[in-house]
Amino acid sequence: MVRPVVAGLDGSRESVAAAHWAAREALRRGLPLRLLHAWEGLGNDDATLPELRAPLEWAKRLLRSAMDELDESYPQLHISADRIAQPAVAALLSAGAEAELLVLGSQGFGRVSGFLAGSVALATVARAECPVVLVRSGESAEDEHLPDGAARASTRTPCREVVLAVDAGQSCDAVIRFAFESAARRTAPLRAVHYWYFPHAYGYAPGPMDGRSRSESQAHAEQALATALKPWRERFPAVEVSESVGNGRPAQQLVHAAAGAGLLVVGRRTRQGSIGAHTGPVAQAVMHQARCPVAVVPHD
Repeated sequence: MVRPVVAGLDGSRESVAAAHWAAREALRRGLPLRLLHAWEGLGNDDATLPELRAPLEWAKRLLRSAMDELDESYPQLHISADRIAQPAVAALLSAGAEAELLVLGSQGFGRVSGFLAGSVALATVARAECPVVLVRSGESAEDEHLPDGAARASTRTPCREVVLAVDAGQSCDAVIRFAFESAARRTAPLRAVHYWYFPHAYGYAPGPMDGRSRSESQAHAEQALATALKPWRERFPAVEVSESVGNGRPAQQLVHAAAGAGLLVVGRRTRQGSIGAHTGPVAQAVMHQARCPVAVVPHD
């Protein structure tokens, strides 16, 4: 069975940008695109009361308009659309279980209103079986490419780099594979980054790290990153790879590293904690603050 790229659509600018990003990604992968609009208040086609027909007709117009816009922009892409009378998270998780990729709109830090922002997006990312990509409003095809020689936006220039966040202390092959495949499809360079942080300000620490301790930690981190990437470098010899290791708070460093990137790839452990599924503090921070699309990839 062909697993599609699924884009959640609610009519917001963020979700429209996500649908266009999903269309381009579906073309890169040679997969169909499925648009999904879900709300438990949707009536069925047999509904006659105006208060039941109104949300249904709005959903129909929303999907029809998106289909027409995407068909015009990507005529070679197979697109389908579905409206589902279910809570948003449940519908998205169900669709994600049969999808290659799930793409949602993201409003970023401090914005919690909207169908696919705030708690809905976080709950979906935390529990989805497939990778989830979050896309900001205004993201365009030109944003995936470097500016031309005159500093103008273009789709004819090389793609911006893919940035991969590697937790060298965990087995995260699914995350690394996703990043290498994404870079290969875009013929883009891949920058793998790993940040280690020594919280010497806390009471249990003996004090600031001396030069030798810092040097040893840096060398250990560099070796761990190189070891994690080695088999993937061999599997994707055409991908240009650079490695960067540094000391600092990972979330802050990742947001800085992703400035100017075309895609940021981070991992999410699938093992649930005592309070249920969650994305982890680093992934959640970059979801809110990174300006480029962020792919959150589940892994063991």
